[in-house]
Amino acid sequence: MPHNQPYQHAHHEAGHYDTTDAIISPHEQLNILSKTEAAKLLDVSQSGLYKLFRSCSLAVLNCGNSLDDGKELLERYPDFDIKVIQEERGIKLDVKGAPSSAFVDGKMIRGISEHLFVVLRDVIFASGDSRLADTQQSINEGDALSPEATTDAVFHMLRNADIIRPNVDPNIVVCWGGHSISMGEYDYTKKVGYQMGLRGLDICTGCGPGAMKGPMKGATIGHAKQRLGLRRYIGITEPGIIAAEAPNPIVNELAIMPDIEKRLEAFVRAGHGIVVFPGGAGTAEEILYLLGILLHPDNATLPFPLVFTGPSSSAAYFHQIDEFIATTLGAEAQSRYKIIIDDPEAVARTMVDGIAEVRAFRKSTDDAYYFNWQLKIAPLFQQPFAPTHANMSALALHQNQEPHTLAANLRRAFSGIVAGNVKDEGIRAIEKHGLFEICGESAIMQPVDDLLQAFQEQGRMKLPGSTYKPCYRITR
Repeated sequence: MPHNQPYQHAHHEAGHYDTTDAIISPHEQLNILSKTEAAKLLDVSQSGLYKLFRSCSLAVLNCGNSLDDGKELLERYPDFDIKVIQEERGIKLDVKGAPSSAFVDGKMIRGISEHLFVVLRDVIFASGDSRLADTQQSINEGDALSPEATTDAVFHMLRNADIIRPNVDPNIVVCWGGHSISMGEYDYTKKVGYQMGLRGLDICTGCGPGAMKGPMKGATIGHAKQRLGLRRYIGITEPGIIAAEAPNPIVNELAIMPDIEKRLEAFVRAGHGIVVFPGGAGTAEEILYLLGILLHPDNATLPFPLVFTGPSSSAAYFHQIDEFIATTLGAEAQSRYKIIIDDPEAVARTMVDGIAEVRAFRKSTDDAYYFNWQLKIAPLFQQPFAPTHANMSALALHQNQEPHTLAANLRRAFSGIVAGNVKDEGIRAIEKHGLFEICGESAIMQPVDDLLQAFQEQGRMKLPGSTYKPCYRITR
């Protein structure tokens, strides 16, 4: 049977959403499994991988549809099923009840098919790799895994995904920003991507829509004009967020990390500079994560270009972000980034110059170009944070701590809000137990409240046209 061929050509309805059944063969991704691995994927028990594999696969197949609610996605396609067909010559995937938007004339879009097998590859690797198994065991037992072991796990996930490539000069720019941005802001992300593409820079994002898609789209044109051939459009995600931010079609290298903390570490270890576009709670989480790391005394002299940018219409947004950082983390944190408004060329040139400093620094210190081993990441940034009601209310949000520690705790607060906004598990927790309670000193909570209120007023907490219902309550 040819690759991608549907064995049941008729469409049927799950609710009012068209679905299609098909049998899919791999292109170049994982195409063989051991009997043990196949058994794990078919195991529907609590300890099996089926639930994780199914939810991530459905998210990938939903590419291009406007939805940022993991719970709603699972409810839209209750009959969706995916199973591995194990054959002596390799494997195929038996897909039933998949969103019809993933198909063209009955055949699955090749990019989506590739991403589907990436899900298979990364779910299997994370379940079978001893480093990641040790990490999960440590979490379950309440023990802290060493920072070195966690970084080693991130390295092996990226290497297995072929994202780590030696003998290549630094040129990866990580772009962060919201999936729910205005058309003007989206167009601006494309212009910045275009200027970076003209200068031979590759793009890495959280792989979703909005500010994650725009820079890649712009860079493809810049790369094409320079006749640079096949370039790198890297997407890094994790199971909890993938339904809200399904990999966009431009992503040609995808990695699904086990949790949000390893996803964030993967960005800063693999990237050589970061550009931040306008966003909401998730973007604030990313900013706090990176600033918290850069504020650690061990990273004081380490070059890491960081630019906040948007069109002129976003100037007030970045002014508010800057004020929030000044009030909570101080002037030293402000010194670690530049704000560039409405000037895509300046952003691209700043990245080129900054990455040149990164290259010189790593060459002088014999560090790898492909993985930032020297970056010190404290355990508080690495240990997975479960956004339960108890954990959210227990966060240490006060001024009597080091700035990098406060940044870590603030990052967790915003991470919990993201979970309550878009992640299946977080949404269900809110439905069951009510709003997350986030409490702390007024000097910290007031700017947090102001920032979140501004995000709501600007429509940055949900996709345009949808109504946002807060998943949290701020107390002082």
